[in-house]
Amino acid sequence: MPDTQDTQSPASKAQEARSRIDTSTPHSARFWNYFVGGKDNYEVDRQIGNQIKEIFPGLVDVAVTSRHFLGRAVTHLVADVGVRQFLDIGTGLPTADNTHEVAQRVAPETKIVYVDNDPIVLAHANALLTSTKEGKTAYLDADMYDPAAILEKAAGTLDLSQPVALMILNTLGHVAEYEQARELVGKLMAGLPSGSHLVISDSTSTSPGMIAASEAYNKSGAVPYYVRTVEEIGGFFDGLDLLEPGVVQVTEWRPTADTHKVYVDAYGAVGRKA
Repeated sequence: MPDTQDTQSPASKAQEARSRIDTSTPHSARFWNYFVGGKDNYEVDRQIGNQIKEIFPGLVDVAVTSRHFLGRAVTHLVADVGVRQFLDIGTGLPTADNTHEVAQRVAPETKIVYVDNDPIVLAHANALLTSTKEGKTAYLDADMYDPAAILEKAAGTLDLSQPVALMILNTLGHVAEYEQARELVGKLMAGLPSGSHLVISDSTSTSPGMIAASEAYNKSGAVPYYVRTVEEIGGFFDGLDLLEPGVVQVTEWRPTADTHKVYVDAYGAVGRKA
């Protein structure tokens, strides 16, 4: 069950969250959901999605391959490294192969805490709370800009004296100032013990098409999303030991036989805290 820390039921929370949803402007979670083939989006999201497809069709590949990166990274951490705890910040809307599904498929005893403060995600949070009987999932309605509160609440489900994999996928672009984004990541990792891992992927300013798509999206009325350089993505891992192959296109991070090999303006990496 989620760590609610109040008496409000999940159903009433979902109902309240739905009342806060604005369907008059595009929304990043719904926009991304549309790109990965989901159904939890509105006409306004599909309109900007179609507009951006015209500008830069490759953004669909970014959405899909970033999701596949999540699956490979989680599988590696569980199967090969032995991680059994995940803190997934910027959860987004539930789709196929969410973090808990991938992790518990390999190790049923794995525990996962999802974190978001978006009413849309909160309204769908119950879909994220399925779990094996051996493991546990929880959802925290918390703000990424308050790392101390996230860690305090996450400790209700996770044992923060044991290694945790911190997942921040396609989320840090919402933080306008790069140094602030680095500071947030640093504070979260500081609260996790040695042997913990950081997993980040994000869209990058590595082609004119991606830059144009980002500018069009930011003019749509949605909460802006800022693409960054590959070097800036790498900067999030300062002080950590990068797992091979380092900071690479998400399609190049430990690809499997069925990995879709296509150029994408999205880079990711996994780092270990010594």
